[in-house]
Amino acid sequence: MSLPGPSPLPAPSLHQARRLVVKIGSALVVDGEAAAPRVDWLHGIAADIAGLRARGVEVIVVSSGAIALARHALGLTRSSLRLEEKQAAAAVGQIRLAQAWSTALSAHGMVAAQLLLTPDDTEDRRRYLNARATLSTLLGLGCVPVINENDTVATAEIRFGDNDQLAARVAGMIGADQLVLLSDIDGLYTADPRQDPDARHVPLVTALTPEVEAMGGAPPPGYSSGGMRTKLLAAAIATRAGCTMAIGLGSIANPLRALGTDTRCSWFLPVPDGHSARKRWIAGSLRPAGQLVIDGGAARALHAGGSLLPAGVRAVEGSFGRGDLVLVVSEGRVGIGRGLSAYGSADAARIIGHRSDAIEALLGWRGRDEMIHRDDLVLAPG
Repeated sequence: MSLPGPSPLPAPSLHQARRLVVKIGSALVVDGEAAAPRVDWLHGIAADIAGLRARGVEVIVVSSGAIALARHALGLTRSSLRLEEKQAAAAVGQIRLAQAWSTALSAHGMVAAQLLLTPDDTEDRRRYLNARATLSTLLGLGCVPVINENDTVATAEIRFGDNDQLAARVAGMIGADQLVLLSDIDGLYTADPRQDPDARHVPLVTALTPEVEAMGGAPPPGYSSGGMRTKLLAAAIATRAGCTMAIGLGSIANPLRALGTDTRCSWFLPVPDGHSARKRWIAGSLRPAGQLVIDGGAARALHAGGSLLPAGVRAVEGSFGRGDLVLVVSEGRVGIGRGLSAYGSADAARIIGHRSDAIEALLGWRGRDEMIHRDDLVLAPG
């Protein structure tokens, strides 16, 4: 952990981002007294996002605020709501939240896209692949995905702070290199600065030690109840996935532009080899459900860092579903690697040997170009 003063490690910078996830809490999006979107603030951050995109940065927003936007309209103003009341408020408020983001982003020439996810969508392999493919496609089309937790179907108590961890899971899913959590505080402190005048700001965290984890305090009052504790949990998820994370002050105008200057914040460095953690899981933690036999050209493409395309597959063996682990072998049955198949065995058998642009005609629907994306592939040693 690095504390104020000279540090042996340079602090990261928002200018280094190529794919960025920004998490925004309810208290930033919603005017608590008016129970309405903070229009000027939203337009400011939309301008920040437009500036990032002009530099080639892909941006995904994870935004809370649906329940907060609907509470007053539904007369649900008491501090504690029943689960079904929160679900009803989310159903009403999500329309208002999406409209607020669409209006703000479109004013800067950007198209907003809405996705509602749950943590299960980032853990179940098939749903994970679906969500990742959708996000990748939206980014490729130039959209700004705006994600919120699907609170209307939650089966456990809804907590506004859950989106900290959801944002971290999304960052890992989409391979983001940076995650920014905008908060009501300018980063991590050694203690709660509102209660301890000796609390010191921590500009750089190199490892999430027990000492750092102990700095997570109680949730703040108001609509935003995540607090520093959920942000440290998010940091653990993001940094293990190889993603750099920052906690910065969101209540100011143009908070991302400010974060890109010398504005104080707290950076969390990724775990060494964090990007490979998921591949280690693929390599040793799953039982293969089948195998794909590939030709020599496909094998050379894989060893050169490419993905496995249907054209290079000669045979499909076994019965497996989309997202299941399969072995990749040569025509001589020499093991080449293992990966997560983007197609179930029945569909895979119909498209092997064909170019990717023929998939839609063969299946009747447009699937992924790759049989196994390189991010879902682990090559055998040697």
